Amino acid sequence: MGPINQTLGAYSELFMLLAAGTYVIAFLAFAWDMATSGKTAQEDATRLAEAKSESKSSAKVPAMSGAAAEGSGGPKSGISATAGGANDGGSRVSPSSAVAARVARVADAGLTYTSRRAAARVGVALSILGLVIHAAGVVTRGVAAGRVPWGNMYEFCTTGAFLVVAVFLIVLIRRDLRFLGTFVLGLAVVMMVAAAVAFWTPVGHLVPALQSYWLVIHVSIAVLSSALFTLTFSMGVLQLLQSRREGKIAAGELDKGGFMGLVPSALTLETLSYRINTIAFVGWTLTVMFGSIWAEKAWGRFWGWDTKEVWSFVIWVVYAAYLHARATRGWTGTRAAWLSIVGYLCVVFNFTVVNIYFSGLHSYAGVSGS
Repeated sequence: MGPINQTLGAYSELFMLLAAGTYVIAFLAFAWDMATSGKTAQEDATRLAEAKSESKSSAKVPAMSGAAAEGSGGPKSGISATAGGANDGGSRVSPSSAVAARVARVADAGLTYTSRRAAARVGVALSILGLVIHAAGVVTRGVAAGRVPWGNMYEFCTTGAFLVVAVFLIVLIRRDLRFLGTFVLGLAVVMMVAAAVAFWTPVGHLVPALQSYWLVIHVSIAVLSSALFTLTFSMGVLQLLQSRREGKIAAGELDKGGFMGLVPSALTLETLSYRINTIAFVGWTLTVMFGSIWAEKAWGRFWGWDTKEVWSFVIWVVYAAYLHARATRGWTGTRAAWLSIVGYLCVVFNFTVVNIYFSGLHSYAGVSGS
């Protein structure tokens, strides 16, 4: 490698380090938002429940008519209901109306606070900044290597973390998924640390088997699909927690969910996860298909039961079972969430354990291709 390439490689590592640091701060901002907003949402829900209870109680006590009030007060009171009506223009505000107004104020206060959520907005802003720095690291790595920057585990992991954050931010344009920020940024940081500590590989050329345009097609789809599976894994975990919380509430227990009050219902999480998994499954299907075509061109056969190939197929089977069971067998709720989580654990196993501890055609001098 020339001196310019080495310099670009050094800059790439610096950008990766800065991006990881920015992601850590964004993670802390999202975590702070979960802690403070969850507590405030819980307090708002309690105040709202109390106000509604008071409203129902006051509704059971009808306001006294003017004649009744006059009869109860009698001439000795010196103040008649008619006089009171004259003083307020003939319209008296009933206690139930006042309580209803209080309910509205409490509800509006909670909605206003939830819409602000300054810590979450800071987390989003830092995520965008980190993504820009991360993009600079990925690009400089590619320029230094003279190829697409996903030819080994280090590059696959750093590019994968980039796409995880990018997909999260893109989805935020359409749906408010800031409640996923802690999970998504946390996973991105773990991927960046793993790349730097366990999978670091100096900039270099690829072995002949990887020098193909199929590298761009096959691996880019695999990385994007893995990023989508990461999002659905986070949703699956939250779905299990939310389902348990909803069960306790239905049983009459006091809601102590904290930040889970900001998370959508378990049904909403399941529906969104199913839609994203459907897209990711199509991507993984193309990954396996294009990998077979690439294998035929590189090794002269479409399928050879290599460990990497087998586990890629296992991942496909697990997610196919998830989609089939949910669509036709009524496997909804926690069972669907667990299937989605098992599928992602297979993805992690395939990338880590299979790449590191199993030898095969996908291993190249200690550097595993994707």
